[in-house]
Amino acid sequence: TDDKPNLEDVFVNYLENQSITDKAGILHFTPHPQKYPDGKSVKISNLSRVFGDFTAVNTINLEVRQGEIFGFLGPNGAGKSTTIRMLCGLLIPSSGEGTVAGFDLFKESEKIKQNIGYMSQKFSLYVDLSVKENISFYGGIYGLSGNRFTQRIAWALQLSGLEGLENSTVRILSLGFRQRLALACSLLHEPTIVFLDEPTSGVDPLTRRQFWETIREMAQNGITVFVTTHYMEEAEYCDRVAFINRGKIMACGSPGQLKKNAGKSSMEDVFVQLSATNIADDQQKEFVV
Repeated sequence: TDDKPNLEDVFVNYLENQSITDKAGILHFTPHPQKYPDGKSVKISNLSRVFGDFTAVNTINLEVRQGEIFGFLGPNGAGKSTTIRMLCGLLIPSSGEGTVAGFDLFKESEKIKQNIGYMSQKFSLYVDLSVKENISFYGGIYGLSGNRFTQRIAWALQLSGLEGLENSTVRILSLGFRQRLALACSLLHEPTIVFLDEPTSGVDPLTRRQFWETIREMAQNGITVFVTTHYMEEAEYCDRVAFINRGKIMACGSPGQLKKNAGKSSMEDVFVQLSATNIADDQQKEFVV
């Protein structure tokens, strides 16, 4: 972005200059070779989900490339969570078609669950268990065992910056360390696609930027990152962004393309415009790039 430094930039710069930046979470991930013949980790066509008389998601279409950082934005109640639950195999769509990690949304939901990573908006670990006990629990869910499991536990501790604290209960950890631990647990089985639902909500600016450095490294090594956020600065970090409102995709493209098409200088202005406007179907096409 070409914007002048803001107070958050000043805050982060001050902390970094005080030499307290923690680089523990910045690791080399195992590179994932191209897994899909067409290069697409997610493909959905005319996907809908209806609850009684209410249409939560209305015939949406999306394709996400392997190794892409894909942002999914929208106001509360727009259909984000319902879409993510369908993509994670937790909710069967009412109609349409699609694949995630190469598996069919309708027929192979259990395989989808085993081949993706998911970090929920609400902290999903067990606060009365230790750090290592939480990692072991999730490793068991993903079927890890033997030497590989031992190696992945060590990797998770390093990624989360919790080496030496593996026997501490999660309850005593700061929110930033809890989020790092949740991310590490979602990546234990080395999935090629991970869904992050507002992963940096409530953490301080420095921790948030460190988190995004990790996300960028993941993408550089072939991991697809599908992320929701309410921080419009974070939307700028995505390769592409899709806006959903009232269950429909209102716009999809790179941050630069979306700002240009909407005639706005920031992603926050684009978000507000699209959230407040009920665009007719025949007008939507001019926003999609």
